[in-house]
Amino acid sequence: MNWDDVSSAMFGGLADYGAILALVSNSVIAGAVLGLVGGLVGVFVMQRDMAFAVHGISELSFAGAAAALLIGVDVVTGSIIGSLIAAALIGWLGARARDRNSIIGVLMPFGLGLGILFLSLYNGRSANRFSLLTGQIVSVQSGQLGWLIVISAFVLIGILLIWRPLRFDSLDPQSAAARGVPTTAVSLSFMLLLGLIVAVSVHIIGALLVMALLVTPAAAAMRIASGPLSVPVLATVFGFVSAVGGILLAIMGTLPVSPYITTISFAIYVVCRVIGARRDRVSRAD
Repeated sequence: MNWDDVSSAMFGGLADYGAILALVSNSVIAGAVLGLVGGLVGVFVMQRDMAFAVHGISELSFAGAAAALLIGVDVVTGSIIGSLIAAALIGWLGARARDRNSIIGVLMPFGLGLGILFLSLYNGRSANRFSLLTGQIVSVQSGQLGWLIVISAFVLIGILLIWRPLRFDSLDPQSAAARGVPTTAVSLSFMLLLGLIVAVSVHIIGALLVMALLVTPAAAAMRIASGPLSVPVLATVFGFVSAVGGILLAIMGTLPVSPYITTISFAIYVVCRVIGARRDRVSRAD
């Protein structure tokens, strides 16, 4: 491959950029919604040390979607069922961090193995199989967008309703329990909300890329901020920029959108980590 091939793959669509952008407007909206809600949910994922759980839920969501594809029912429904089962198991059985990590470690290979089995039995289009792993964000249909908006709105409302007890339980679970916060109910509620947003994320951006929007933006925000409002705001901004920026760059050429989203998200994290490290050195010097 020479430079001309690389240039064509990255920028071959510039001449028709406006027309292509109009065709993928649903994808841009989907990316914006996922980036905003995923960034917000990701803050609590990081505060509760549950980045590993996102990956575990996404694997069972992938298995559910693959099963739905195999038997010919709605893939979103299968993905949601798989995610909610994983979220309920992790939230119910994994109250302690040690137990939670063990359960996730068991669920991940099980879900991945089931998903691969179902896909190997599926005789339909190979593109449908591949999209469960890497997503199909550049071809989001109106029905899929509607599902995404409704579920994302439900997750957002749910997070806002349990915001104070969830934040208290995330930062100091022992004190929260001592003060009468129903920590088990709060934890299970959050896990179910996390399962829902993971399910729609898997369907849109794929099981392999969920962490780029549910973990990395929040991790980046927490490197440069610590306030109760500044961290969620920055996380949602970073998620939005990663998702929408990745789509807008991808439609310039013929490359998949996933490398752009993950690269932007990673670059934001690296910059925030450098800024945070430099600020820490200055603080220690003073």
